[in-house]
Amino acid sequence: MATWTNWAGEQKCAPHSIERPASESQLVDVVGRAAASGLTVRAVGAGHSFSDIACTDGVMVDLSRMSSVLDADSASGLVRLQAGISLRTLGPEIGRAGLALENQGDVDPQSVAGAISTATHGTGARFMNISSQVRALRLVTADGPVEIDAASDPDGFRAARVGLGSLGVVSEATLQCVPSFTIHRIDEPRPVEQILANLDDLVDSNDHFEFFAFPYTDTALAMTSQRTDREPRPRPRFGAWVEDKLVYNHVFGALNRIGRRAPAAIPRVNRLVARMMSRSEHLDLSYRVYANERDVRFTEMEYAIPRAAAAVAVQRVLDLVRRRNLAVSFPIEVRFAAPDDAFLSTAEGRETAYIAVHVFHGMEFESYFRGVEAIMGEYGGRPHWGKRHYQTAATLKPLYPGWDRFQAVRSRLDPQRVFANEYSVRVLGHVGAA
Repeated sequence: MATWTNWAGEQKCAPHSIERPASESQLVDVVGRAAASGLTVRAVGAGHSFSDIACTDGVMVDLSRMSSVLDADSASGLVRLQAGISLRTLGPEIGRAGLALENQGDVDPQSVAGAISTATHGTGARFMNISSQVRALRLVTADGPVEIDAASDPDGFRAARVGLGSLGVVSEATLQCVPSFTIHRIDEPRPVEQILANLDDLVDSNDHFEFFAFPYTDTALAMTSQRTDREPRPRPRFGAWVEDKLVYNHVFGALNRIGRRAPAAIPRVNRLVARMMSRSEHLDLSYRVYANERDVRFTEMEYAIPRAAAAVAVQRVLDLVRRRNLAVSFPIEVRFAAPDDAFLSTAEGRETAYIAVHVFHGMEFESYFRGVEAIMGEYGGRPHWGKRHYQTAATLKPLYPGWDRFQAVRSRLDPQRVFANEYSVRVLGHVGAA
């Protein structure tokens, strides 16, 4: 029997079969056979979602063999690619054509289709999430492939850009890219009180700004980035290994294992981590600076709230951890994004702050996550579709002005619910023919 486990090792399923098509025509055949047999279909990329969004008892479609850049036009910036290509592979591939993604998240193993479909984002108040960079999509539905763009199907396009795998399987995407550029990033510890007091200035005065606030300490790691015309200056390999692998993965992982064995020691461990942080600089091509290596396993919840509420919400999460004496050894991550118009984008229609909370693999997380979710709910928080949350269709619908229009597109493209699973039923509800 085929089995599948996500990156975090906490979502597991036993699909009827796992199919690995290498072309759109093979994908059409896989979906058609599954639908004819009465089986559901779910696509999976890198398995980097923390939710059960990809899990299925039906046919799982692994897109990893559909991983090519089909065309990269340096003049227009348009890049057409197969949906299974990873962000990690895409960066250098389009870099050879002098292009880059306008913005991306802080890790890069995800498939492009997965990143688009869950509204994956980076940080920067002037920049939207990766789904906003889409100019056209090809979806394989039970009736075959369809091409969707803003001109031919405006509502279909606004739905499919963040489709949660519930409209069909994305086979190709066309992205609007920009000329390659360099980023100068400075990482340095700062008092969290200072960051929260000056948050708007920090967000507005930097092209990209994020910070990691460590519970049980007064310290946060601030990461300020500016786009620059300076020539890239990659870090020496040994220095990069010491910082990325040794400190932020091996040492941090070891300290988290201590915290898992002895939760009472976590406040002291966090204070030790805060003292270990030092200033560092990065000056390199954008795709090398955006993404960080994350080998330490964890589970995560992230909420999108109005940017204006960010400072008070972060302080409330820090206070929650202290008040309940929660065993939280990971920092709280805070990022920012511009509004966009995809129906189910977490940043739809509003300037957004993202607050992400993490718990080390194998540790109890529900009490922390439910407490954070309650706080975020007071600000109209929208959960990241690829991360843990406790929402249902009934609680999510009021958060999205375009909810009913998304559902109409879903009914049109998947009237027989071929692309449903337990996750989609829980967060989107049952939708039949339009």
